[in-house]
Amino acid sequence: MNGSVLPEDVLRDAPSYTPHAHELADLELLLSGAYAPLTGFLGRADLNALRRRGRLADGTQWPVPVTLEVPAELASDLVLEDPLHRTIILTDPEGAPVAALEVTDAWATGERTYGVGGTVRRMGDGGHGPFQRLRRTPAEVRALLPPGRVLGVIADRPLHRPQLAQIAHAARTLAAHLLILIPVSGPGPDGLPPEALVRAIFAARDRMPPATIVAVPLLNRGDEMRDALLRARVAGAYGVTHVLSTGEMLSGGGLRVLVPRELAYDNRDGQWRWRDDIPPRNRRLAMTSAEINDVLDRGFPLPEWHTPPAVAKELTRARPPRRHRGLVVFFTGFSGSGKSTIARGLADSLRESGERTITLLDGDVVRRELSAGLGFSKADRDRNVRRIGWVAAEVGRHRGMAVACPIAPYESARSAVRRMARDAGAGFVLVHVNTPLEVCEQRDRKGLYARARAGQLRGLTGVDDPYEEPANAELTIDTTTITVPEAIELVLAYLVENGWVEPKLT
Repeated sequence: MNGSVLPEDVLRDAPSYTPHAHELADLELLLSGAYAPLTGFLGRADLNALRRRGRLADGTQWPVPVTLEVPAELASDLVLEDPLHRTIILTDPEGAPVAALEVTDAWATGERTYGVGGTVRRMGDGGHGPFQRLRRTPAEVRALLPPGRVLGVIADRPLHRPQLAQIAHAARTLAAHLLILIPVSGPGPDGLPPEALVRAIFAARDRMPPATIVAVPLLNRGDEMRDALLRARVAGAYGVTHVLSTGEMLSGGGLRVLVPRELAYDNRDGQWRWRDDIPPRNRRLAMTSAEINDVLDRGFPLPEWHTPPAVAKELTRARPPRRHRGLVVFFTGFSGSGKSTIARGLADSLRESGERTITLLDGDVVRRELSAGLGFSKADRDRNVRRIGWVAAEVGRHRGMAVACPIAPYESARSAVRRMARDAGAGFVLVHVNTPLEVCEQRDRKGLYARARAGQLRGLTGVDDPYEEPANAELTIDTTTITVPEAIELVLAYLVENGWVEPKLT
Protein backbone atom coordinates (compact mmCIF):
# COMPACT_ATOMS: atom_id res chain seq x y z
CA MET A 1 0.00 0.00 0.00
CA ASN A 2 2.69 2.52 1.02
CA GLY A 3 4.90 1.93 -2.00
CA SER A 4 2.27 2.03 -4.75
CA VAL A 5 3.02 4.13 -7.80
CA LEU A 6 0.04 5.60 -9.64
CA PRO A 7 -0.09 6.01 -13.43
CA GLU A 8 0.66 9.49 -14.71
CA ASP A 9 -2.80 9.85 -16.25
CA VAL A 10 -4.42 9.23 -12.85
CA LEU A 11 -2.37 12.03 -11.31
CA ARG A 12 -3.26 14.32 -14.21
CA ASP A 13 -6.98 13.63 -14.51
CA ALA A 14 -8.19 12.72 -11.01
CA PRO A 15 -9.92 15.42 -8.95
CA SER A 16 -8.21 16.51 -5.75
CA TYR A 17 -9.61 17.32 -2.33
CA THR A 18 -8.17 18.47 1.01
CA PRO A 19 -9.91 16.62 3.88
CA HIS A 20 -10.65 18.21 7.24
CA ALA A 21 -8.02 17.97 9.97
CA HIS A 22 -9.53 14.92 11.70
CA GLU A 23 -9.90 13.14 8.35
CA LEU A 24 -6.26 13.87 7.49
CA ALA A 25 -5.24 12.44 10.86
CA ASP A 26 -7.25 9.28 10.11
CA LEU A 27 -5.67 9.14 6.65
CA GLU A 28 -2.14 9.21 8.11
CA LEU A 29 -3.04 6.43 10.54
CA LEU A 30 -4.51 4.36 7.71
CA LEU A 31 -1.40 4.81 5.57
CA SER A 32 0.99 3.99 8.42
CA GLY A 33 -0.81 0.76 9.36
CA ALA A 34 -1.84 2.07 12.78
CA TYR A 35 -5.48 1.36 11.87
CA ALA A 36 -4.80 -2.18 10.66
CA PRO A 37 -6.66 -4.17 9.45
CA LEU A 38 -8.36 -1.15 7.82
CA THR A 39 -6.89 -0.17 4.45
CA GLY A 40 -9.17 2.76 3.74
CA PHE A 41 -12.23 4.76 4.70
CA LEU A 42 -15.31 2.71 5.55
CA GLY A 43 -18.22 2.29 3.15
CA ARG A 44 -21.92 1.93 3.93
CA ALA A 45 -21.90 -1.82 4.51
CA ASP A 46 -19.17 -1.56 7.17
CA LEU A 47 -20.78 1.48 8.79
CA ASN A 48 -24.18 -0.23 9.01
CA ALA A 49 -22.62 -3.38 10.47
CA LEU A 50 -20.63 -1.30 12.95
CA ARG A 51 -23.79 0.46 14.16
CA ARG A 52 -25.73 -2.80 14.49
CA ARG A 53 -23.14 -5.24 15.82
CA GLY A 54 -20.03 -3.28 16.76
CA ARG A 55 -18.10 -5.13 14.03
CA LEU A 56 -17.30 -4.58 10.38
CA ALA A 57 -19.31 -6.35 7.69
CA ASP A 58 -16.82 -9.24 7.57
CA GLY A 59 -17.02 -9.73 11.34
CA THR A 60 -13.74 -7.95 12.16
CA GLN A 61 -13.77 -6.15 15.49
CA TRP A 62 -13.38 -2.38 15.16
CA PRO A 63 -14.30 0.31 17.68
CA VAL A 64 -15.58 3.39 15.79
CA PRO A 65 -16.35 4.71 12.28
CA VAL A 66 -13.46 6.01 10.16
CA THR A 67 -15.12 8.10 7.47
CA LEU A 68 -14.49 10.72 4.82
CA GLU A 69 -16.92 13.33 3.50
CA VAL A 70 -16.46 15.29 0.26
CA PRO A 71 -18.44 18.12 -1.37
CA ALA A 72 -21.43 17.02 -3.44
CA GLU A 73 -19.97 18.49 -6.64
CA LEU A 74 -16.89 16.30 -6.26
CA ALA A 75 -18.92 13.16 -5.60
CA SER A 76 -21.54 13.66 -8.32
CA ASP A 77 -19.42 12.04 -11.02
CA LEU A 78 -18.71 9.11 -8.73
CA VAL A 79 -22.42 8.47 -8.22
CA LEU A 80 -23.88 9.33 -11.62
CA GLU A 81 -21.22 7.96 -13.94
CA ASP A 82 -19.24 5.14 -12.38
CA PRO A 83 -19.14 4.81 -8.58
CA LEU A 84 -16.64 1.95 -8.77
CA HIS A 85 -12.87 2.37 -8.97
CA ARG A 86 -12.88 6.13 -9.21
CA THR A 87 -9.84 7.98 -7.88
CA ILE A 88 -9.66 11.11 -5.71
CA ILE A 89 -6.28 12.62 -4.89
CA LEU A 90 -6.26 13.58 -1.21
CA THR A 91 -3.97 16.51 -0.44
CA ASP A 92 -2.61 18.26 2.64
CA PRO A 93 -3.61 21.91 3.40
CA GLU A 94 -0.76 23.15 1.16
CA GLY A 95 -2.11 21.12 -1.77
CA ALA A 96 0.61 18.46 -1.80
CA PRO A 97 -0.72 14.97 -2.69
CA VAL A 98 -0.83 12.61 0.30
CA ALA A 99 -2.82 9.62 -0.96
CA ALA A 100 -5.03 8.31 -3.72
CA LEU A 101 -8.47 7.10 -2.68
CA GLU A 102 -9.96 4.41 -4.91
CA VAL A 103 -13.65 5.10 -4.32
CA THR A 104 -15.83 1.98 -4.17
CA ASP A 105 -18.85 3.54 -2.43
CA ALA A 106 -20.45 6.98 -2.35
CA TRP A 107 -23.68 8.15 -0.67
CA ALA A 108 -25.38 11.38 0.29
CA THR A 109 -24.83 12.48 3.90
CA GLY A 110 -26.38 15.94 3.58
CA GLU A 111 -27.63 18.46 1.06
CA ARG A 112 -24.10 19.34 -0.05
CA THR A 113 -21.93 16.46 1.19
CA TYR A 114 -21.30 12.83 0.30
CA GLY A 115 -19.62 10.06 2.23
CA VAL A 116 -17.05 8.08 0.25
CA GLY A 117 -15.40 4.79 1.08
CA GLY A 118 -12.49 2.92 -0.46
CA THR A 119 -8.86 1.94 -0.21
CA VAL A 120 -6.11 4.56 0.15
CA ARG A 121 -2.62 4.39 -1.33
CA ARG A 122 0.25 6.64 -0.30
CA MET A 123 1.59 9.28 -2.63
CA GLY A 124 4.56 11.58 -2.22
CA ASP A 125 7.49 11.24 0.15
CA GLY A 126 5.56 10.66 3.37
CA GLY A 127 4.95 14.23 4.47
CA HIS A 128 6.78 17.24 5.86
CA GLY A 129 6.89 19.36 8.99
CA PRO A 130 8.81 19.43 12.25
CA PHE A 131 10.03 16.20 13.86
CA GLN A 132 9.40 13.96 10.84
CA ARG A 133 12.04 11.58 12.22
CA LEU A 134 9.66 10.74 15.07
CA ARG A 135 6.77 9.78 12.75
CA ARG A 136 7.61 6.10 12.58
CA THR A 137 5.17 3.44 11.46
CA PRO A 138 3.94 0.80 13.91
CA ALA A 139 6.00 -1.84 12.11
CA GLU A 140 9.17 0.26 12.46
CA VAL A 141 8.56 0.85 16.16
CA ARG A 142 7.72 -2.77 16.97
CA ALA A 143 11.01 -3.80 15.34
CA LEU A 144 12.87 -1.50 17.75
CA LEU A 145 11.15 -2.59 20.96
CA PRO A 146 12.81 -5.10 23.27
CA PRO A 147 10.88 -8.30 24.05
CA GLY A 148 8.50 -8.27 26.98
CA ARG A 149 6.07 -5.72 28.36
CA VAL A 150 5.71 -2.27 26.84
CA LEU A 151 4.25 0.56 28.91
CA GLY A 152 2.55 3.12 26.71
CA VAL A 153 1.94 6.75 27.68
CA ILE A 154 -0.05 9.02 25.35
CA ALA A 155 1.52 12.37 26.22
CA ASP A 156 -0.92 14.99 24.98
CA ARG A 157 0.24 17.35 27.76
CA PRO A 158 3.69 18.26 29.11
CA LEU A 159 5.03 15.91 31.77
CA HIS A 160 5.51 17.55 35.16
CA ARG A 161 7.05 15.92 38.24
CA PRO A 162 3.90 14.10 39.42
CA GLN A 163 3.32 12.50 36.00
CA LEU A 164 7.01 11.61 35.71
CA ALA A 165 6.91 9.96 39.14
CA GLN A 166 3.85 7.92 38.13
CA ILE A 167 5.50 6.82 34.88
CA ALA A 168 8.72 5.78 36.66
CA HIS A 169 6.77 3.81 39.29
CA ALA A 170 4.65 1.99 36.68
CA ALA A 171 7.64 1.12 34.46
CA ARG A 172 9.59 -0.16 37.46
CA THR A 173 6.67 -2.21 38.80
CA LEU A 174 5.96 -3.83 35.42
CA ALA A 175 9.63 -4.15 34.42
CA ALA A 176 8.41 -2.70 31.12
CA HIS A 177 10.01 -0.69 28.32
CA LEU A 178 8.53 2.80 28.06
CA LEU A 179 6.92 4.00 24.81
CA ILE A 180 5.84 7.65 24.70
CA LEU A 181 3.26 8.46 22.00
CA ILE A 182 2.94 12.21 21.34
CA PRO A 183 -0.15 13.43 19.41
CA VAL A 184 1.01 15.89 16.74
CA SER A 185 -2.02 16.66 14.56
CA GLY A 186 -3.07 19.87 16.26
CA PRO A 187 -2.90 21.87 19.48
CA GLY A 188 -3.26 19.74 22.58
CA PRO A 189 -5.76 20.22 25.42
CA ASP A 190 -3.51 22.96 26.85
CA GLY A 191 -3.34 24.77 23.52
CA LEU A 192 0.35 24.03 22.93
CA PRO A 193 1.40 23.67 19.28
CA PRO A 194 2.56 20.10 18.52
CA GLU A 195 6.22 21.06 18.06
CA ALA A 196 6.24 22.82 21.46
CA LEU A 197 4.70 19.75 23.09
CA VAL A 198 7.41 17.53 21.55
CA ARG A 199 10.14 19.85 22.87
CA ALA A 200 8.56 19.82 26.34
CA ILE A 201 8.45 16.00 26.37
CA PHE A 202 12.10 15.78 25.30
CA ALA A 203 13.01 18.29 28.02
CA ALA A 204 11.73 15.75 30.57
CA ARG A 205 13.55 12.79 29.05
CA ASP A 206 16.34 12.72 31.64
CA ARG A 207 13.65 12.29 34.33
CA MET A 208 12.17 9.17 32.67
CA PRO A 209 13.25 5.56 32.40
CA PRO A 210 14.80 4.68 29.01
CA ALA A 211 12.08 5.35 26.45
CA THR A 212 11.16 5.21 22.79
CA ILE A 213 9.39 8.39 21.67
CA VAL A 214 7.06 8.42 18.67
CA ALA A 215 4.94 11.18 17.10
CA VAL A 216 1.48 9.98 16.05
CA PRO A 217 -1.28 11.86 14.18
CA LEU A 218 -3.89 11.51 16.91
CA LEU A 219 -6.37 14.36 17.08
CA ASN A 220 -8.70 15.26 19.92
CA ARG A 221 -12.15 15.32 18.32
CA GLY A 222 -14.07 16.30 21.47
CA ASP A 223 -15.74 12.89 21.76
CA GLU A 224 -14.09 11.28 24.79
CA MET A 225 -15.40 7.77 24.13
CA ARG A 226 -14.36 7.74 20.47
CA ASP A 227 -10.99 9.31 21.22
CA ALA A 228 -10.26 6.81 23.98
CA LEU A 229 -11.17 3.79 21.86
CA LEU A 230 -9.03 4.95 18.95
CA ARG A 231 -6.09 5.79 21.21
CA ALA A 232 -6.20 2.30 22.70
CA ARG A 233 -6.31 0.78 19.22
CA VAL A 234 -3.37 2.86 17.97
CA ALA A 235 -1.31 2.16 21.09
CA GLY A 236 -1.83 -1.57 20.58
CA ALA A 237 -0.72 -1.29 16.94
CA TYR A 238 2.57 0.23 18.13
CA GLY A 239 3.25 -2.73 20.42
CA VAL A 240 1.96 -1.39 23.73
CA THR A 241 0.86 -4.09 26.19
CA HIS A 242 -0.01 -1.83 29.16
CA VAL A 243 -1.09 1.80 28.97
CA LEU A 244 -0.84 4.33 31.78
CA SER A 245 -3.99 6.41 31.90
CA THR A 246 -3.33 10.15 31.89
CA GLY A 247 -6.99 10.98 31.33
CA GLU A 248 -9.91 9.21 29.64
CA MET A 249 -8.60 5.82 28.44
CA LEU A 250 -10.37 2.60 27.53
CA SER A 251 -8.92 -0.86 27.01
CA GLY A 252 -8.91 -2.38 23.57
CA GLY A 253 -6.91 -4.83 21.50
CA GLY A 254 -5.77 -6.76 24.57
CA LEU A 255 -4.30 -3.73 26.37
CA ARG A 256 -4.31 -3.45 30.12
CA VAL A 257 -5.05 0.06 31.40
CA LEU A 258 -3.26 1.19 34.55
CA VAL A 259 -5.05 3.90 36.54
CA PRO A 260 -2.40 5.51 38.76
CA ARG A 261 -3.03 6.58 42.31
CA GLU A 262 -2.94 10.32 42.98
CA LEU A 263 0.42 11.69 44.06
CA ALA A 264 1.25 14.66 46.25
CA TYR A 265 4.42 16.53 47.11
CA ASP A 266 5.80 15.82 50.59
CA ASN A 267 7.21 19.01 52.13
CA ARG A 268 9.20 16.97 54.64
CA ASP A 269 11.72 15.55 52.17
CA GLY A 270 10.76 16.98 48.78
CA GLN A 271 9.51 13.69 47.33
CA TRP A 272 6.34 12.80 45.41
CA ARG A 273 4.42 10.03 47.21
CA TRP A 274 0.95 8.55 47.25
CA ARG A 275 -1.31 11.30 48.47
CA ASP A 276 -2.87 9.35 51.34
CA ASP A 277 0.58 8.54 52.75
CA ILE A 278 1.31 12.21 53.46
CA PRO A 279 -0.25 14.11 56.39
CA PRO A 280 -2.41 17.00 55.11
CA ARG A 281 -0.22 19.62 56.78
CA ASN A 282 2.83 18.40 54.79
CA ARG A 283 0.99 17.85 51.50
CA ARG A 284 1.10 19.88 48.29
CA LEU A 285 -1.23 18.78 45.52
CA ALA A 286 -0.28 18.76 41.87
CA MET A 287 -1.18 21.92 39.98
CA THR A 288 -4.11 21.74 37.58
CA SER A 289 -3.72 22.68 33.92
CA ALA A 290 -5.68 25.88 34.59
CA GLU A 291 -3.32 26.83 37.43
CA ILE A 292 -0.24 26.14 35.28
CA ASN A 293 -1.61 28.23 32.42
CA ASP A 294 -2.50 31.07 34.79
CA VAL A 295 1.06 31.17 36.14
CA LEU A 296 2.46 31.25 32.60
CA ASP A 297 -0.07 33.85 31.43
CA ARG A 298 0.95 36.20 34.24
CA GLY A 299 4.65 35.73 33.53
CA PHE A 300 5.56 34.03 36.81
CA PRO A 301 8.00 31.08 36.98
CA LEU A 302 6.62 27.58 37.44
CA PRO A 303 7.66 26.25 40.86
CA GLU A 304 10.57 23.82 40.70
CA TRP A 305 8.91 21.44 43.17
CA HIS A 306 6.25 20.83 40.51
CA THR A 307 8.00 21.23 37.14
CA PRO A 308 11.59 20.39 36.09
CA PRO A 309 13.43 23.56 35.03
CA ALA A 310 14.06 22.30 31.49
CA VAL A 311 10.32 21.65 31.00
CA ALA A 312 9.43 25.02 32.52
CA LYS A 313 11.83 26.71 30.07
CA GLU A 314 10.11 25.11 27.07
CA LEU A 315 6.65 26.00 28.36
CA THR A 316 7.69 29.60 28.94
CA ARG A 317 9.02 29.80 25.38
CA ALA A 318 5.83 28.31 23.96
CA ARG A 319 3.43 30.17 26.22
CA PRO A 320 5.01 33.51 27.07
CA PRO A 321 3.19 36.03 29.26
CA ARG A 322 0.10 37.38 27.57
CA ARG A 323 1.69 40.80 27.11
CA HIS A 324 4.30 39.12 24.86
CA ARG A 325 1.91 36.80 23.02
CA GLY A 326 0.10 37.27 19.74
CA LEU A 327 -3.45 38.58 19.97
CA VAL A 328 -6.43 39.08 17.67
CA VAL A 329 -8.92 41.75 18.77
CA PHE A 330 -11.98 41.20 16.60
CA PHE A 331 -14.77 43.79 16.51
CA THR A 332 -18.22 42.87 15.19
CA GLY A 333 -21.43 44.88 14.83
CA PHE A 334 -23.75 46.67 12.43
CA SER A 335 -22.52 49.19 9.89
CA GLY A 336 -22.50 52.52 11.72
CA SER A 337 -22.16 50.93 15.16
CA GLY A 338 -18.80 52.63 15.75
CA LYS A 339 -16.66 49.49 15.56
CA SER A 340 -14.25 50.82 12.91
CA THR A 341 -13.77 54.13 14.74
CA ILE A 342 -13.11 52.32 18.03
CA ALA A 343 -10.75 49.84 16.32
CA ARG A 344 -8.73 52.65 14.72
CA GLY A 345 -8.58 54.53 18.03
CA LEU A 346 -7.45 51.38 19.84
CA ALA A 347 -4.73 50.74 17.24
CA ASP A 348 -3.53 54.35 17.51
CA SER A 349 -3.41 54.21 21.30
CA LEU A 350 -1.42 50.98 21.27
CA ARG A 351 0.98 52.35 18.67
CA GLU A 352 1.62 55.34 20.92
CA SER A 353 2.82 53.06 23.71
CA GLY A 354 5.19 51.23 21.31
CA GLU A 355 4.98 47.94 23.18
CA ARG A 356 3.08 46.10 20.44
CA THR A 357 3.32 45.68 16.68
CA ILE A 358 -0.18 46.54 15.47
CA THR A 359 -1.90 45.47 12.24
CA LEU A 360 -5.28 47.10 11.57
CA LEU A 361 -7.59 45.11 9.28
CA ASP A 362 -10.41 47.54 8.46
CA GLY A 363 -13.44 45.96 6.80
CA ASP A 364 -13.61 48.41 3.86
CA VAL A 365 -9.87 48.26 3.19
CA VAL A 366 -9.86 44.46 3.30
CA ARG A 367 -12.80 44.36 0.89
CA ARG A 368 -10.82 46.49 -1.54
CA GLU A 369 -7.36 44.91 -1.18
CA LEU A 370 -7.89 41.31 -0.04
CA SER A 371 -11.44 40.39 -1.04
CA ALA A 372 -11.95 42.30 -4.28
CA GLY A 373 -14.52 40.50 -6.40
CA LEU A 374 -16.48 39.02 -3.52
CA GLY A 375 -20.15 39.87 -3.24
CA PHE A 376 -22.45 39.95 -0.24
CA SER A 377 -23.98 36.48 -0.32
CA LYS A 378 -23.62 34.44 2.84
CA ALA A 379 -20.86 32.36 1.23
CA ASP A 380 -18.93 35.47 0.15
CA ARG A 381 -19.39 37.17 3.51
CA ASP A 382 -18.04 34.06 5.25
CA ARG A 383 -15.15 33.88 2.80
CA ASN A 384 -14.28 37.52 3.47
CA VAL A 385 -14.33 37.06 7.25
CA ARG A 386 -12.25 33.87 7.04
CA ARG A 387 -9.66 35.68 4.93
CA ILE A 388 -9.45 38.39 7.55
CA GLY A 389 -9.21 35.72 10.22
CA TRP A 390 -6.38 33.91 8.45
CA VAL A 391 -4.32 37.10 8.08
CA ALA A 392 -5.05 38.08 11.70
CA ALA A 393 -4.04 34.62 12.95
CA GLU A 394 -0.75 34.79 11.04
CA VAL A 395 -0.05 38.18 12.63
CA GLY A 396 -0.77 36.58 16.01
CA ARG A 397 1.40 33.56 15.22
CA HIS A 398 4.38 35.90 15.02
CA ARG A 399 3.37 37.59 18.29
CA GLY A 400 1.93 40.74 16.80
CA MET A 401 -1.51 42.17 17.53
CA ALA A 402 -4.17 42.24 14.82
CA VAL A 403 -7.18 44.54 15.22
CA ALA A 404 -10.00 43.59 12.84
CA CYS A 405 -13.39 45.25 12.41
CA PRO A 406 -15.64 43.61 9.79
CA ILE A 407 -19.41 43.36 10.30
CA ALA A 408 -18.98 39.55 10.58
CA PRO A 409 -22.70 38.82 10.92
CA TYR A 410 -22.54 35.01 11.14
CA GLU A 411 -21.56 33.00 14.20
CA SER A 412 -19.96 30.16 12.21
CA ALA A 413 -17.45 32.50 10.57
CA ARG A 414 -16.62 34.25 13.85
CA SER A 415 -16.06 30.86 15.51
CA ALA A 416 -13.78 29.84 12.65
CA VAL A 417 -11.66 32.97 13.19
CA ARG A 418 -11.44 32.23 16.91
CA ARG A 419 -10.19 28.71 16.10
CA MET A 420 -7.64 30.06 13.60
CA ALA A 421 -6.22 32.42 16.21
CA ARG A 422 -6.00 29.76 18.89
CA ASP A 423 -4.49 27.22 16.49
CA ALA A 424 -1.82 29.83 15.74
CA GLY A 425 -1.04 30.11 19.46
CA ALA A 426 -2.55 33.59 19.70
CA GLY A 427 -5.18 34.99 22.03
CA PHE A 428 -8.60 36.05 20.78
CA VAL A 429 -10.84 38.81 22.11
CA LEU A 430 -14.25 39.28 20.54
CA VAL A 431 -15.71 42.78 21.03
CA HIS A 432 -19.41 43.09 20.16
CA VAL A 433 -20.24 46.72 19.42
CA ASN A 434 -23.90 46.28 20.28
CA THR A 435 -25.24 49.64 19.13
CA PRO A 436 -28.97 49.23 18.25
CA LEU A 437 -29.87 49.10 14.56
CA GLU A 438 -32.09 52.17 14.80
CA VAL A 439 -29.17 54.24 16.14
CA CYS A 440 -26.87 52.96 13.37
CA GLU A 441 -29.54 53.82 10.81
CA GLN A 442 -29.90 57.36 12.16
CA ARG A 443 -26.15 57.88 11.77
CA ASP A 444 -25.95 56.29 8.28
CA ARG A 445 -22.70 58.09 7.44
CA LYS A 446 -22.23 56.06 4.27
CA GLY A 447 -25.86 56.29 3.14
CA LEU A 448 -26.13 52.48 3.06
CA TYR A 449 -29.34 52.22 5.05
CA ALA A 450 -31.08 54.87 2.94
CA ARG A 451 -30.14 53.04 -0.24
CA ALA A 452 -31.25 49.69 1.24
CA ARG A 453 -34.63 51.09 2.32
CA ALA A 454 -35.08 52.57 -1.16
CA GLY A 455 -34.42 49.18 -2.74
CA GLN A 456 -31.18 50.33 -4.34
CA LEU A 457 -28.97 48.03 -2.22
CA ARG A 458 -29.57 44.39 -1.33
CA GLY A 459 -27.99 42.24 1.35
CA LEU A 460 -27.37 44.94 3.95
CA THR A 461 -26.98 43.43 7.39
CA GLY A 462 -29.90 44.36 9.62
CA VAL A 463 -32.21 45.31 6.74
CA ASP A 464 -32.60 42.30 4.48
CA ASP A 465 -29.76 40.13 5.80
CA PRO A 466 -29.57 38.75 9.35
CA TYR A 467 -27.09 39.53 12.09
CA GLU A 468 -26.46 36.67 14.54
CA GLU A 469 -25.61 38.27 17.87
CA PRO A 470 -22.59 36.65 19.53
CA ALA A 471 -23.25 34.85 22.80
CA ASN A 472 -19.55 34.49 23.65
CA ALA A 473 -18.14 38.00 23.27
CA GLU A 474 -15.43 38.86 25.77
CA LEU A 475 -16.62 42.47 25.77
CA THR A 476 -19.89 44.16 24.74
CA ILE A 477 -20.12 47.91 24.07
CA ASP A 478 -23.06 50.14 23.15
CA THR A 479 -21.95 53.48 21.68
CA THR A 480 -25.41 54.99 22.16
CA THR A 481 -24.60 56.19 25.67
CA ILE A 482 -20.79 56.51 25.65
CA THR A 483 -18.32 58.44 23.54
CA VAL A 484 -15.73 56.87 21.27
CA PRO A 485 -12.83 57.74 23.64
CA GLU A 486 -14.75 56.11 26.49
CA ALA A 487 -15.32 52.99 24.36
CA ILE A 488 -11.62 52.83 23.52
CA GLU A 489 -10.76 53.10 27.21
CA LEU A 490 -13.13 50.21 27.97
CA VAL A 491 -11.32 47.97 25.49
CA LEU A 492 -7.90 49.07 26.74
CA ALA A 493 -8.98 48.44 30.34
CA TYR A 494 -10.06 44.90 29.41
CA LEU A 495 -6.73 44.20 27.69
CA VAL A 496 -4.77 45.56 30.66
CA GLU A 497 -6.88 43.70 33.23
CA ASN A 498 -6.37 40.42 31.39
CA GLY A 499 -2.64 40.88 30.91
CA TRP A 500 -2.57 41.48 27.14
CA VAL A 501 -0.98 44.92 27.40
CA GLU A 502 0.97 46.74 30.07
CA PRO A 503 -0.86 49.45 32.03
CA LYS A 504 0.01 53.00 31.10
CA LEU A 505 2.36 54.80 33.44
CA THR A 506 0.74 57.89 34.95
